[in-house]
Amino acid sequence: MSKAILMIAGDFTEDYETMVPYQFLLGLGYAVHAVCPNKKAGDHVATAIHDFEGDQTYSEKRGHNFALNYDFDQVNTNDYVGLLIPGGRGPEYLRLNRRVLDIVREFNTAGKPIAAVCHGAQILAAAGILKDRTCSAYPACAPEVELAGGKYAEIAIDAAVTDGNLITAPAWPAHPAWLSQFVKALGAEIKI
Repeated sequence: MSKAILMIAGDFTEDYETMVPYQFLLGLGYAVHAVCPNKKAGDHVATAIHDFEGDQTYSEKRGHNFALNYDFDQVNTNDYVGLLIPGGRGPEYLRLNRRVLDIVREFNTAGKPIAAVCHGAQILAAAGILKDRTCSAYPACAPEVELAGGKYAEIAIDAAVTDGNLITAPAWPAHPAWLSQFVKALGAEIKI
């Protein structure tokens, strides 16, 4: 089996939730195919930086341009050991794409690890894979998790939760917990 991870990102995906996992997984030796519907390798998605500055919700600033390195139309889920879905505003419109939802369902049916953070839960809910499952997300997505039949995990912003092949977290401060649980679900072992 390959050591490739599929990352589905869209315009205004959250900067840290896209760049950090991408670079982290590359550093561990995984190939990471970053894709977006209607875009090809060499295109980019705009990112947004979400921060927690004491307001009632996160603030948003323009981030970087994140280069895609694979064509969305070429994705075959059999080629991957795991799926990563960053948050931000991208999931809001990506969940309207039938192929995105089919990809999520295919990973889930195969029992392959699916890591989603923050608003990534919007895609999981739209794909219909949350029934009777525990899922964390940015708190504003709790109603979607529950309406999809899932149990919303109200956890610390730097925590993550694993339910079978599903690894979720509320936002980028959870990267250490979320990514370590994802790597464990992938079957990797890191020794220090």
